[in-house]
Amino acid sequence: MSGVLRCNDWSPDRTVLRRRRRIRPDQRGDQAVTEVPKLKPKDAPDLGRFNWEDPLRLEDQLTEEERALRDGARVYAEEKLQPRVIRAFAEEATDPAIFREMGEMGLLGVTVPEEYGGLGASYVSYGLIAREVERVDSGYRSMMSVQSSLVMYPIYAYGSEAQRQKYLPRLAAGELIGCFGLTEPDAGSDPVGMKTVATKTANGYVLNGSKMWISNSPIADVFLVWAKSEAHGGRIRGFVLERGMNGLSAPKIGGKLSLRTSVTGEIVMADVEVGEDALLPGIEGLKGPFGCLNRARYGISWGVMGAAEFCLAAARSYGLDRRQFGKPIAGTQLFQLKLANMVTEISLGLQASLQVGRLLDAANAAPEMISLVKRNNCGKALEVARMARDMHGGNGISEEFQVMRHMVNLETVNTYEGTHDIHALILGRAVTGLQAFT
Repeated sequence: MSGVLRCNDWSPDRTVLRRRRRIRPDQRGDQAVTEVPKLKPKDAPDLGRFNWEDPLRLEDQLTEEERALRDGARVYAEEKLQPRVIRAFAEEATDPAIFREMGEMGLLGVTVPEEYGGLGASYVSYGLIAREVERVDSGYRSMMSVQSSLVMYPIYAYGSEAQRQKYLPRLAAGELIGCFGLTEPDAGSDPVGMKTVATKTANGYVLNGSKMWISNSPIADVFLVWAKSEAHGGRIRGFVLERGMNGLSAPKIGGKLSLRTSVTGEIVMADVEVGEDALLPGIEGLKGPFGCLNRARYGISWGVMGAAEFCLAAARSYGLDRRQFGKPIAGTQLFQLKLANMVTEISLGLQASLQVGRLLDAANAAPEMISLVKRNNCGKALEVARMARDMHGGNGISEEFQVMRHMVNLETVNTYEGTHDIHALILGRAVTGLQAFT
């Protein structure tokens, strides 16, 4: 039949077959024994061993320097932060000494060059440090990431050489505490709607306005604020303010049910006079604050995975210890399903953040990539924390088991620096080419 290939129409390459079948000289006919060729390692039927704590072998993908910085951050977090976190959360107390401790460990502004007090480390290193700190508490990571990404980075990226020399070494050492003022009472997801203004004077500028939900502000020495500058056509410009300036205050916001280990407040500016040297000369428009936020959001994508890893380990440990109906609850199908879901989301989230970090280090990352990992990892970490709280049963609401503290913290982290839905709109715009914010 024309066009149909019959079995006896095909003749294999017998030369290839002969190479693969070797007959010993003393063998005849049907007694021939076929030797099995040696396989390459990648083709061997036996695969490697699985480690639930590192499912996709993240450890093997890190450099020696990255592992060393990660290990240092882990030791600090376990020895210095973990012992104080339960009490600090209960009392809504922030210890400013943490900044000096982090500075001594080299954990502040790690990507900033050494000449300004940083380490000149990779963005992957920064993410790994955020992961270890947030494994203890999101509030502590917030303190660190605001100082590093939202204060030190813009001074380094947009500031003058004099501003770099004046502020960065002391911020890196934790001698100065910084805060970042963008969000306002009536301008959250829409920063273009900000009302803070900078009016030109003979000697500099006068700033008026207020900022809301500002991490570190009540204890800050340095205030990096964004305002609409009348002298620049109403475009947004950055200014560096200092504690003690007339008309500048930073009242604390109390009664928080989340991020209680880090202090949050307002920034109120009533005719605050600054000189020309307070203006960040290297940037104007929203790309200024967004450039900082992209670095911070990237770090958050790592940090929340640390919190999720804590919740996974806590749920596993609890399930192995807790016995019901004559056996550990970890031996039930529902419990193992939840553990499997947690392991899956955490391992995939870490790989995504690692890839974005490598692209940042190669100057090849896009803002939408950061929106993707911030949105995904924050949402998944919150799901993991909620699941862990449920898996602990009634004990899940106790401060002793700590999972509910992570859960309420992650509610906030899923919201700040771009809400879950705002990042969805950023991605949607990239996919469709259409803006849907309004």
